[in-house]
Amino acid sequence: MSEQGPTSSTSPAVGRALDILLHLAVRPGPVKTAAIARDLGIPRSSAYHILSVLAERGFVTYLPKEQAYGLGVAAFEIGSAYLRHEPLERLARPILHNLAGRLGRTVHLGILHGAETVYLLKERPPAGRSHDADAVLVTDIGVRLPAYLTANGRAILAHSGEAQLRALFPRPGDLITRTGKGPRSLAELLGLLARDRGRGWSEETELVSPGYRSMGVAAFDHHGRPVAALSSTWHTHHCPHDPGHLREVLQQGAHRLTAALRGRAPERPPGGGHLASKAPSSR
Repeated sequence: MSEQGPTSSTSPAVGRALDILLHLAVRPGPVKTAAIARDLGIPRSSAYHILSVLAERGFVTYLPKEQAYGLGVAAFEIGSAYLRHEPLERLARPILHNLAGRLGRTVHLGILHGAETVYLLKERPPAGRSHDADAVLVTDIGVRLPAYLTANGRAILAHSGEAQLRALFPRPGDLITRTGKGPRSLAELLGLLARDRGRGWSEETELVSPGYRSMGVAAFDHHGRPVAALSSTWHTHHCPHDPGHLREVLQQGAHRLTAALRGRAPERPPGGGHLASKAPSSR
């Protein structure tokens, strides 16, 4: 008997595999095989076999240091594929329209696809109310960028567990730069994400494009997990609003989207979160 209910009587292995994935999805960190078997009430030998198959397919990843399992990239890709469907966009579109009008600048909705940010929506301000100094942005609908470089992507990554992050960025060479700026190691990235998680928003300056700065805030599902983020990009030398005001408006929009998704924001722990013990100083 699992936490989510009994496995299928016609295909117990499939039911147990799904139970394991759901079990890992609601845990804050990696889980040992023995604990999975105990919590779900399945034989340890069956748990080992199923986890091996899931690992081969990329749905879970084994972390030798912890001797435990976390969700893999394939699980993220399925979640991202679901979120690209109409319901999320339909709920977010009026919220983005309101934010673009209030800020007088372009606002985006983005999700994670693997280790990349994918922009689903791009809402421009009404004619005559735009403060965008330059329309040459790389954040068009469908564009993919390294998630750890964008404020949109980092707002989501900041609320992901360390096991998931290690699955997304298993090799040091995965962290490339576009402008010569940005985190160069997973340890540095974890520190930045811990800081972002602690304060509840993310920001990047000239990590994606020289002369541009962006800010992002995550929206959450009913488990308190990040499903998307709202963000805005502006020229570093042309920002008619105080960044604090821009952040506040984005946070209000993300709160509205979370409510529309019947979600809840996770509690922010004191001192910067669970991803790293100490975040590096801001760039």
